[in-house]
Amino acid sequence: MSRLFLLFAIAAVVYLLIKSYRKNVPQQDQTVTEDMVRCAHCGVHLPKSESILVGGHFFCGAEHRDAYRK
Repeated sequence: MSRLFLLFAIAAVVYLLIKSYRKNVPQQDQTVTEDMVRCAHCGVHLPKSESILVGGHFFCGAEHRDAYRK
């Protein structure tokens, strides 16, 4: 009977340790996704916030924007 009680006590301690550990683990933040666009000149995909929008076309830099105009 005492062995059964000891086994139960060990199981309870392990359960409580696991439960307290899971509370202390920081939750992962939800990452915000961003639309990707394609450079009209070279075809490289980049985030929309880093692109240059001119006349409905996206460009990866000023050089490609100017080269596309010529």
